Amino acid sequence: MKSAWTFVKTTLLGGLVVILPAAIIATVFAWIYGLVTRLIQPITSILTARSSMGRFVADLLVIGIIVGLCFALGIIVRTAVGRFLLKAVEGRLARFAPGYRLVKDTILLFLGRKKSPFAAVALVQIYGGPSLTTAFVTEEHSDGTYTVFVPTSPNPTSGLIFHLQRAYVHPVDVTVEEAMRSVIACGVGSSVLLEKRKPLEKGAV
Repeated sequence: MKSAWTFVKTTLLGGLVVILPAAIIATVFAWIYGLVTRLIQPITSILTARSSMGRFVADLLVIGIIVGLCFALGIIVRTAVGRFLLKAVEGRLARFAPGYRLVKDTILLFLGRKKSPFAAVALVQIYGGPSLTTAFVTEEHSDGTYTVFVPTSPNPTSGLIFHLQRAYVHPVDVTVEEAMRSVIACGVGSSVLLEKRKPLEKGAV
């Protein structure tokens, strides 16, 4: 009886392991699709009102047009004139929307299109206790201390700067991009950081 129950339980769990990730991914895509369609609703409403196409077809058409425009803009900014115009537009945006450059740099870093300003990833003991916090090393000083940036989650563009003794900074052998993904995902994927951390130095806690 016990073996039969174990078989049923493990089989059910095996099915859930397959179904749940797929369901979560489908839910995320449905949320993104709903967000995009709400944003483009004014345009799709015009298309459906002036033609016989359905809402779904109109949504797909508008999304296709947006993707095409993004591709066209990508080609334009590869040219000298396009780069000049982009620089001018970004200069104005930086004045009216100070957070624009931070958001752009974060996206580029996440996509691997921009070199990280951080030197390395580390797990740090901010207040000298046993708790560890994900941080990015920004500078190593001649006296052996480190300056680190501890980002907030899920928004890594904000955070706190700490100056710590070497004993409280434990480098991790992962890329900045991997650690950034973990921060954006609210800690999901941190097991890699914990597995690749260096042992705590004696007397650090």
